[in-house]
Amino acid sequence: MDELLVGIGSALWLGILTSISPCPLATNIAAMSFVGRRVGHSRRVFASGLLYTAGRMLVYVVLAVIIVSSLLSLSDLSLWLQKYMNKLLGPLLILVGMVLVDLITMPVPRGNLASRMQQRAEAGGVWGAGLLGVVFALSFCPVSAALFFGSLIPLCAGLGSIALLPSVYGLGTALPVVVFAALIAFSAGAIGKVFDRLTVFERWARRITGLIFILVGIYYCLTYIFKVI
Repeated sequence: MDELLVGIGSALWLGILTSISPCPLATNIAAMSFVGRRVGHSRRVFASGLLYTAGRMLVYVVLAVIIVSSLLSLSDLSLWLQKYMNKLLGPLLILVGMVLVDLITMPVPRGNLASRMQQRAEAGGVWGAGLLGVVFALSFCPVSAALFFGSLIPLCAGLGSIALLPSVYGLGTALPVVVFAALIAFSAGAIGKVFDRLTVFERWARRITGLIFILVGIYYCLTYIFKVI
């Protein structure tokens, strides 16, 4: 139970860190600003925020279920992961940490499908917010890809959670959206100030988290690979 609670807290923090990274935060603000400007009603703005959140959560749960279930369904691979997961986590955490502190960059392919889906979602009004959440969740940038595939998926595999942790992660990625939905409904002028503050907070939060990942990764390497601790 303690491990699960720690996993839930970690998944939530990874989601929040993802949401305030420049690329996801910009798309979140753009989506909610567009929906809020069109509907012009506070209740519909909140409803669109909930649908947007549900769309993001759905994507992460489906991806995690597919990836983790595929890994765990192979008995030989499952036993291999159970035996060597701790050894793999060390280098993996170090690599993810290096991405978060901008020591290395990770290219992410982009296509026109997301743009076409975004246009359709924008035409759908309030209900289109759900589709927009799906589209933006699939539009991984280097930081969000590193956090999801490099941190959350191994966490899900290690704890055997293919639905709860991805759901919590998805909720974390959309938490600021609820705040921005309220700002759009009641004080659109405050968005710029909040964005500036979040930008500063994100920079330090990402670097601190990256440093922690690197230190934990080094500890795992020294403990499970080199066995000096």
